[in-house]
Amino acid sequence: MFNVSRFWAVVKARNIEFFRDKSSLSWNLAFPVLLLIIFSFVFSGEGKSVYKVGVINLEQSQHPFLATKFIDFVDYQESKKALVKLEQHEIDLIINDTKQAYWVNEQSPKSYMVEKLFLGSDVYYQRNVMDGRAIRYIDWVLPGIFGMNMMFSCLFGVGYVIVRYRKNSVLKRLKATPLTAFEFISAQLVSRLFIVLFMVTIVYMGCDFFFDFMMLGNYLDLFITAIVGAMSLISLGLLIATRSKSQELVGGLLNMATWPMMLLSGVWFSLEGAPPFVQAIANIFPLTHLVSGARSIITEGATLYDIRMQLGVMIGFTVICLLLSAKLFSWQGDR
Repeated sequence: MFNVSRFWAVVKARNIEFFRDKSSLSWNLAFPVLLLIIFSFVFSGEGKSVYKVGVINLEQSQHPFLATKFIDFVDYQESKKALVKLEQHEIDLIINDTKQAYWVNEQSPKSYMVEKLFLGSDVYYQRNVMDGRAIRYIDWVLPGIFGMNMMFSCLFGVGYVIVRYRKNSVLKRLKATPLTAFEFISAQLVSRLFIVLFMVTIVYMGCDFFFDFMMLGNYLDLFITAIVGAMSLISLGLLIATRSKSQELVGGLLNMATWPMMLLSGVWFSLEGAPPFVQAIANIFPLTHLVSGARSIITEGATLYDIRMQLGVMIGFTVICLLLSAKLFSWQGDR
């Protein structure tokens, strides 16, 4: 039977252990700040010109302009999301064959150039105009940087700790107590969740003072998304460290999990327009849904209902990993 006092004792002990480790605490604070400073300087200019055109129901469109080379055509099922992208200069033109219309952003130089190419196809469409300031790269990459930082903190902060406990016989001694595997796993989840959210909140508030981040959505929605995302990443770290007491093996497994997520979860670049098989692989990772959901809230003003699919995937991922972790958990390890 689940005992709250035993559970809380493990949570408290783990939190005290983390905050007493000054080097780890300093790194968790400094790493995301350094990344934000670097990207604010590197991408402060206009960047390389790349044309991107949004097409409503791309598969059904027969417009001859779609044969133009060196332009990325992105499929959108609804115009609302595409218009937000155009307003923020993330795409340069929108085409809707059904309405025989197209949209341009008159404040975007790239939108002007793509319109000239589009009009060269000799097909008459109704012209619609909108404007809006360009979203800074630092605003766009912000959810990715914080998501990546949470990923490393959740996976390595849990995985290495449990392996160290097992290797130093701490778990062997805990096994002699009434503490159950589920209580221990749950305590590690709650402890790391508190640490990650505390660190992310402090860093975000401090950096927002200097960078004035864009926020079109609700801070509470963003915080809830961070909670769900952190739980999914922590549960993955717990699953990886359930049995082994080899730091080398667990370190390899953690790297095998983190690198694909860092490259394919939309941290550094958008997956819109990527091959379908790449998007299918990316959708397996919880970091993809965390970054996508947070980015939608920050840059598009999305609500929790709008990102219900991402939240549902992360919650399901958390439940499965936690149940497997409790089932497979070993106090002494296989090796």
